[in-house]
Amino acid sequence: MDILSNLKYAEGSRKKRKRVGRGQGSGHGGTSTRGHKGQHSRSGAKFRAWFEGGQMPLQRRVPKFGFRNFARTEYNILNLADIQILVDSGKFSEGKIDKELLVSSKIIRGLDKPLKILGNGELKAKLEISANAFSKAAVEKIEKGGGKAITI
Repeated sequence: MDILSNLKYAEGSRKKRKRVGRGQGSGHGGTSTRGHKGQHSRSGAKFRAWFEGGQMPLQRRVPKFGFRNFARTEYNILNLADIQILVDSGKFSEGKIDKELLVSSKIIRGLDKPLKILGNGELKAKLEISANAFSKAAVEKIEKGGGKAITI
């Protein structure tokens, strides 16, 4: 029967750490596993994580391409098909849909990005939709269904 005070780790499950610089008898004395001379042998030797020993660094070897527009407007997007699904499921009764309602019902995330409605799918419900932007197809389909597309 094991008693808590007599428990021991399984054989070989815990390894002793290497103690360097503790004399020749330890097997790790002298140069303390650092080799002879060179930057790594000295105290205070530091290399940046990306330093490659003077070899041309990876970020300079790899070809550059593309462009990222820092002034780009990133939208929360919602398709008409998604709105129709929400109306069919009873989440929205026919009437007004705006950004605050969509955020509160967790369909889009956050008020920080503007909302854009895209024209993918069909909209059968008569709705008044307020958003920051609409695609041309979305406006056509909303108005064809008897609704209104209001740009804020």
